[in-house]
This record gives sequence, C-alpha cells and structure tokens, in this order.
Amino acid sequence: MQEQKHDGLYKWLALFVVVIGTFMAILDSAIVNIAIPKIMAVFGVSLDDVKWILTAYTLALGAIIPLTGFLSEIFGSKKIYMSALAMFTLGSLLCGFAWNNTSMIIFRVIQALGGGMIMPVGMQIIFQIFPPHERGKALGFWGIASMAAPAIGPTLGGYIIEHLDWRLIFTVNVPIGVFGVIMAGLLLKKSPTKPFHSFDVIGFLSSTVGIVCILYVLGEGTNIDWGDIKNPLLMVLGCISLVLFVVNELSHPNPLLELRIFKALNFTISQLVTCITTLALMGGVYVLPLFLQNIRGYTAMETGVILFPSAIASGIMMPISGALFDKFGAKPVTIPGLIILAVTSYELSFLSMDMTRETITIIATIRGLAMGLCMMPVNTAGMNSVPHHLVGKASALSNTIRQIMASLSVTIMTTILQDKLSNNYARLAEQVTPFNQTATDVLKQLQGLYMQNGLSSGEAQGAAFSTLAGFAQRQAYIDAMDFAVAMTSVVVVAAIIMVLFMQDKKISKEQPSGNKSQDKESADEPEAGFTVIAE
Repeated sequence: MQEQKHDGLYKWLALFVVVIGTFMAILDSAIVNIAIPKIMAVFGVSLDDVKWILTAYTLALGAIIPLTGFLSEIFGSKKIYMSALAMFTLGSLLCGFAWNNTSMIIFRVIQALGGGMIMPVGMQIIFQIFPPHERGKALGFWGIASMAAPAIGPTLGGYIIEHLDWRLIFTVNVPIGVFGVIMAGLLLKKSPTKPFHSFDVIGFLSSTVGIVCILYVLGEGTNIDWGDIKNPLLMVLGCISLVLFVVNELSHPNPLLELRIFKALNFTISQLVTCITTLALMGGVYVLPLFLQNIRGYTAMETGVILFPSAIASGIMMPISGALFDKFGAKPVTIPGLIILAVTSYELSFLSMDMTRETITIIATIRGLAMGLCMMPVNTAGMNSVPHHLVGKASALSNTIRQIMASLSVTIMTTILQDKLSNNYARLAEQVTPFNQTATDVLKQLQGLYMQNGLSSGEAQGAAFSTLAGFAQRQAYIDAMDFAVAMTSVVVVAAIIMVLFMQDKKISKEQPSGNKSQDKESADEPEAGFTVIAE
C-alpha cells in the first residue's frame, strides 16, 4: 500500500515537472511576438531583418521535432527532457544578452532546438508513467499549459514591454528553467532505452528539408509573394522532400517517424480532428485580436485582458474533460465540445462595431470552454491506440503535424481575409455612385461638415470621398473577418462527423500494484495490430 501511494505521488510530481517546461516553451513563443517592434527599435533593423527572429525559431522547431522519438529511444526520455529544458534555458539566457539582430537569431535557434523537444518528450513521459485509465486526466492538466500560455503571452509581454526591461521576456525563463532541470533530475525516473543500430539519415534529411522549406514559405503569412520564383521553388522542393520522406519511412526498418502508426484508426482520426481544431483555434487567437486591435483600436494589453477569460476557461476545462474521458471515453466528451465550438464560432462570425466588449468576452469564454472540452480527449484516444513501444515516435509525429498545421492555419486565415477583403471592398465601392441615394446623401453630409471646418468646396469633396472610402474599407475588413470565423464553424462540423467513426472503448481500470500494474497495462496495449485498447 505504501509503495502504491508513493508511486501515485511520483506520477503527479513528474507531471508537474513536464507542465513547467511545456508552459515555459509555449509562453515564450507568444511573448516574443509582442516584443518585435521594441527589438526593431533597439537593434535598429527593418521588419524584413527582425522577422528572422521568429522565422529561425519556427524552422529550427520544425526540424528538431521529428528527431525526438529516435533520441528518446536511444538516450531515454529523462535525459532528453532535461537536455531540452537546459538548452531552452541556455538559449533564453543568451537571447537576453543578445547585442544585435544576428546574435539574437543564432540564440533563438539554440532556444528552439530545446523548445521543440520539450512538448513531444513531455507527452511521451506522461504516457510512460500514467496507465491508460488515468491518461485523460493527466493530459488534461498538461493541456492547461498549451491553452493558457498563448493567451497569457500578449498580456504579460505587453506589461513587460511597457513597464519593465524588454529583455525580461527571455531572462524570466532562466530561473524557471533551472528549477525545472533540477526537479526533473530529482523526480523523473530513468526510462528504458534501445541499443543504437542505425540512423535513418534519408528520413532525417528529407523531413528537415521538407518541413523547413514549407514552414519558411507559410511563415511569410500575408506577405507570401508567389510571383517571387523562390517561394514556388521552395514549396515544390518541400513537397518532393516530404514525398521522399514518406516512401523512405514506409520502407526503412527503423524509420525516424513510424508512419505505419496511421493504421490505428483512432490515431489517424485524432490527428485530422486536431488539425481542424487548430484551424478553429485561429478564429480566436488570430482573427479576433486583429479585430480588437485594428478595428476597435484596443492595445495589445487590452486585447489580452479581453481574451484572458477564454484562456482561463480552457485551462479549467482541460483536466475536467480529461477526467470525463477516463470515465466515459472520447465521443461523449468530444462531440458536445465540438458542437459548442461550432455554435460559438458561428456567433463570433457576427463581429461588428456595435458588438460590446462584454459580449465578445462571453462568446470567447464559452468558445474557450468548448476548446478545452474537445481537444485533449480526442488526442488522448488517438495516442492510447498506439502500441506502447511506439509512443515516443507517435508523440513526435503528432507534434510535427501540429506544428505544420499551426503555420498552415495562419496562412489559410490570412488568405481568406485578403481574398474576401478585396472582394468586399470592390462590392462596396461599386455602390458609391451618383445613382445611389444613400451614398450621395452621406457624401453631401460629410462635405458640408468639412466645409464648416474651413475647407474649400473641392477640398471638402475630396475629404468626403476619402472618409467614405475608409468606412468601406473598414466594413470590408469586418465582413472578411466574419467570413473567416464562419468557415471555422463549417470545418468543425466535419470534425464532428469524423469523431463519430472513432472506436470509442472506455479503458477499464486495473487493480494497481505498484509498477507491476503499470507494466501489465503497458503489455496489454496493442503491438503489431494497431487496434484500439480493449478492456
């Protein structure tokens, strides 16, 4: 009994260590975005130069994630997690002392090499120390970091930039990282390792080239210039490399990423649903801040305060949804969450200048509850269907897909916004004619107002046309944002249909007896069949 109690305490302390690293890595990415204008001013560089601080981090992150499964197998998840946390902490310290833009870019790469490994190895540790019937709750607590950090980042970053030294956005990680490394060394147990036989060189090179090329182009976001021959060539090279990667992985005896994991129906569906929810998430963390700042005129810090309740709601719901998954399975938890997400996304597609701040906060908060309810259960169900000895590679594969989809989602949303903005503005501008009585009346009122302020008739007429064009531009932008958010509600419906096809079998709770129980449960997990865990 004493051994069982000790083992239970160890699991939750180990989870705490994993949450520390995950939260720190994700929070840093969110904070740095806010500091870009400040860094431009301090280093005296242009936007084209400073964007490499973000781009280099993303590219290094995408390149290192596929490698984490292999490294964990050879060196053990404890050593890799401690090394990743230490490297991220070292990179943060160096970034805090960067003296120019070039040094900052180099130090951000070091930071990314550690940060990229933290999440997949952290997930692997959770699956190693928690039996199947407790993984939902454990991943729920772990998921608090991934949901809360992006929302806290802008608020915290805005406060640091406004009131403190901007370098604190990096150096604040140092004491937390040191604490995390020490705690990991003291608390985490050594995991089984495999002898080194061979390294999938072709898989590593092809995945690195493919992911880096694609993320580089997608990372341009609204600034992708398809007329620049470089971008199409990089996309073609990236796609060809990924095709080569897939062919190699399916034929290699010890592949870098085990793509045969996709034979597990639940894992495949979980990745598709995760991609959709990642796209839906962009409606809240990308489009909504654009509306609040560019249209409503709120500062980054005020926007963070408005969206903060939604992050808290997601954080609260994460462990609750995990516990419900452990008891009822994925479908009864995920489907209601996706339905609420679809409805609130639809409600959010009616953004306007008349919508109150409180209404936006309420809708975003309910939407946050839905995200917390649906994201982790489906992901846990997918990972539970993977053989125990492939959890590390499955975690790396899952995080690679998530990283690519996060970049792709931003590009999709910006493409929709740009396309609809142009079409909407053209449609509204066509209505400003002498035959449109409403437009004529508004122009006359504006012209009269400007003439009362001392402008000549010609100047007042030009100012009136300019003002009306501004109104049309703003309305076109709002309509484009509404359309983009509405599209997320449509794709969420597709996710609901996918979840219906999941093999939802509730994990039965075994009678624990220390580590033996955990070993038995691990042994009961599927190996070659890739089927869902049965009771």
